[in-house]
Amino acid sequence: MSIGMQQSWLLTLIPLTSFLIVSLFGKKLPRQGDWIVVLSGSLCFLITLLIIGDFQSFFHGHGFEPDGNNIYNFDWINIPNYLLIEYSTFVDAITVVMLFVVSLVGLMVIIYSIGYMQGEQRYHWYFSLLAFFLAAMFTLITTGNLLQLYLAWEGVGLGSYLLIGFYWEKQSAAEAAKKAFITTRIGDVGLLIGIIMLWRVAGTFDIQTIIQLAQESTFSDGYLTTAMIFLFFGAVGKSAQFPLHVWLPDAMEGPTPVSALIHAATMVVAGVYLVSRMLPIYTLLPIAQNLILITGLITALLAATMGLLAQDIKKVLAYSTVSQLGYMFVALGVGSLTAAMFHLFTHAFFKALLFLGSGSVIHATHKQDISQLGGLKNKMPITFVTFSIGALSLAGIPPLSGFWSKDEILLYTSEFGAIFYGLLLFAALLTAIYSTRLVILTFFGTPKDQEANDHAHESPKLMSVPLLILAFFATVSGFFIFPFVGNLVGFDSGFSGIVYLDHPHDFHIELSTMLVAISVSLLGVLIGYLYWLNADGRRAENAKEWAPEVRNLLLNNYYFDNFYQAIINKFILGLASIIAWFDDQVVNRSGIDGSAQIINYIGFRLKFLQTGKIPNYVLMMALGIILFSFIMVVNY
Repeated sequence: MSIGMQQSWLLTLIPLTSFLIVSLFGKKLPRQGDWIVVLSGSLCFLITLLIIGDFQSFFHGHGFEPDGNNIYNFDWINIPNYLLIEYSTFVDAITVVMLFVVSLVGLMVIIYSIGYMQGEQRYHWYFSLLAFFLAAMFTLITTGNLLQLYLAWEGVGLGSYLLIGFYWEKQSAAEAAKKAFITTRIGDVGLLIGIIMLWRVAGTFDIQTIIQLAQESTFSDGYLTTAMIFLFFGAVGKSAQFPLHVWLPDAMEGPTPVSALIHAATMVVAGVYLVSRMLPIYTLLPIAQNLILITGLITALLAATMGLLAQDIKKVLAYSTVSQLGYMFVALGVGSLTAAMFHLFTHAFFKALLFLGSGSVIHATHKQDISQLGGLKNKMPITFVTFSIGALSLAGIPPLSGFWSKDEILLYTSEFGAIFYGLLLFAALLTAIYSTRLVILTFFGTPKDQEANDHAHESPKLMSVPLLILAFFATVSGFFIFPFVGNLVGFDSGFSGIVYLDHPHDFHIELSTMLVAISVSLLGVLIGYLYWLNADGRRAENAKEWAPEVRNLLLNNYYFDNFYQAIINKFILGLASIIAWFDDQVVNRSGIDGSAQIINYIGFRLKFLQTGKIPNYVLMMALGIILFSFIMVVNY
């Protein structure tokens, strides 16, 4: 049997099987079963390539004509005339992009983890969780219906919770896992409400059918807008957008490879994937689409400012992830599926590279506070070069991949409005500044901790080879926007001719926009150089005294956590105490215990009617017969 788009269900089955084997028998297997997960990840990447090849065979002249060969389904639950739930898979251009990203980054993280997690307690459990997470993620991106998507969505959330809290004996890790789980659940409630609302009118969970019905005006505008806004709430939670962005920086308590897999390339882009999948509906709803745009813009700006002063190397990358996800939502808000998915594509490689590079630094120095690092450039040359490629790509320096995808977003935003364009350029400037700062404080200058620097060494090949592979994709993946590069890999055009909303189109260079983007990125790198490398960073030290209030605001992340904690303490816990009192006094004591006591009292009083005298019983029977007869006569 040839493997193609209709066999995409194998991408769920293979890692799910390896999860069951390694979690149940890992301690008894050679190397605790890590090789099973490596084999699973390798097979998933191979199957992904076969699916892409099958996808190519149905892609002709800028058009995808699968004739049903991209769909697989069977009845899962069928209640006639009431409810039909299918297990279904659906493959198109969006799916193919996500499959390549998830399978490649997933395989690199699995291989990297062998070196990074060596000697850890619960080694087999870690690898089994990686397999479980990949199974849930593959299910999410290949499903053809919303209910199945929701189940996979929750599976991804569970896997993230368990991996963030892998070091559960650390209080900070346990708290971070709970924070991530609860915060994303808030958005997930909205997602479930939106799904139910769509099903209530459409009578189906099938995504393509719902999109068609929406385009045929089966839904009223107000109803559909409300349902799609609820659906967007789920994306806000999972993709850490304002105001539910607070969980992602704390999620860095998990093992660093987890951050690369979940919080750079897979789970956090699930929200972008959801909105991209439903974008044909969002383009019909100006209110919902504007909400996406504004949310993404606010998130991009807020996270970029918070990344300027963060000291933890992984938290700087976490803030940059939140900011770049904001870019993707801005692209969706202006209606460009191509720009959003292209930035998702390139971002996955350079951000996974940066997280794994930070893991290499932490593995070598046992430090992750950049104020305690420095001077690692010559000690860790592979890590330095690959990390710098990732940082420059993040900053938008040509010809690296991040430049091309970010330029696409800026181009579409410039056509939408000058204000949005200007604010997004400012976020790009901040990104270039903190990316430069991160590289300088980590690798340049004199060591801040000489003992850590003395023990620093380049990571083993199991860790450095994935860095080199990801650095390659972070360098070249942006060129896929050009048609001639698409031709080299078997397509008739570049990325914009494959992934689009309404019609395919070839990439075109807007010279003015490109020059502005390059100038802003170079200015950011220059500012970073002047403040943190030139003059030994004295400018950066002096800048701390300029506006201490602003500095404290950024260091405390705009006090969002304090605000939410105050809401919990003052409102939620207060409301909970009222509910607890009502439950105890009204429901339990009055409703449950009270009714039982009333029956007990009535029984106690009625027992005195039992006199033991037969004449009394006969009298009561006679009175009952008389009363019954009277009622019958009256009713007659």
